[in-house]
Amino acid sequence: MFVFQDSYQNEVHLSFTNDPFCLNPKHVWVICRYKDQWLLTKHKERGLEFPGGKVELGEKAKDAAVREVMEETGAEVKELIYLGQYKVLGRGKTIVKNIYFAEICSLTNQTSYFETYGPILMQDLPESIKTNNEYSFIMKDDVLVHSIKQVEQLLCERE
Repeated sequence: MFVFQDSYQNEVHLSFTNDPFCLNPKHVWVICRYKDQWLLTKHKERGLEFPGGKVELGEKAKDAAVREVMEETGAEVKELIYLGQYKVLGRGKTIVKNIYFAEICSLTNQTSYFETYGPILMQDLPESIKTNNEYSFIMKDDVLVHSIKQVEQLLCERE
């Protein structure tokens, strides 16, 4: 388990075990790969980030992950793998998110990407994300750092 502060000085607990904080989390975050590139989206207010969002009433977290990827990027998920879960102890409320890795099989243009400007493909994630104002606060804490390591390990095991 990892414990650290996010960019707002909230305490964050991160674990790559099955459901360590909550069996039915209300949020998801999906690290996506499409044709050997990272697939992000540009949120209209927050900036560049991996897709994610809230789990709707009656929806399972994995179904929300697939839906959010489609809504925010137009991408069809080929394979979805649970990576872990993190908990943010914020001022007044606690948020728990499942983290997934998604292999994308196709991208289609959409008339609307909901609260985003649609898909952004990147060969590499810049080392300067934590200080780069183009990126969402969601991309600026150690959840990203540790999650990318998990994804890279997963990809190496597949080769």
